[in-house]
Amino acid sequence: MNDQILWFATRGAGVVSLLLFTAVVCLGILTVARWQSPSWPRFLSRELHRNLALLSVAFLAVHIVTAVADPFTSLGITAALVPFASSYRPVWVGLGVIALDLLLAIVVTSLVRNAMGQRAWRTVHWLAYAAWPLTLLHGVGSGTDSWALWMLPTQAACVLAVAVAVAWRFAADRSNRSQLASVVDGGSRGGA
Repeated sequence: MNDQILWFATRGAGVVSLLLFTAVVCLGILTVARWQSPSWPRFLSRELHRNLALLSVAFLAVHIVTAVADPFTSLGITAALVPFASSYRPVWVGLGVIALDLLLAIVVTSLVRNAMGQRAWRTVHWLAYAAWPLTLLHGVGSGTDSWALWMLPTQAACVLAVAVAVAWRFAADRSNRSQLASVVDGGSRGGA
């Protein structure tokens, strides 16, 4: 296979993985916050989240396989699986490997979710909040296009999307708590 094709495939799959993973994280945050509209059933949010996650994993697999096969980086399978074992930008590639390990834990536990219980699965699923910034840092530090004019707004949009989803989540959580407090306070006053 042409080395240049591998290089473009690695870069392209990496960028698409970042975009999809960002969408998955945002949708996961919104789903947890019980975001929905009457015209958008909740099960659809969960299914979209799950399907985008699977698509993200597929693009991540392409990214890893093409990066390992690309002679420019000389990664090898060990560098793709063992954090900081790469001779090519070891810290940045290592962050990507750690993110991969966290994502694998999420995928594996999602496959056995019913057997392990909701609470344990949710605890492991929180690793997505650590994996996403590691993925972003991996791309910034090891990507050959990180500072390109087209990539800077892409990365900024990903950060902005997650920041907005997190802010919305905290605002929704505060709103739900204040509504609960008013119901509890109103109920105790009404009963007195």
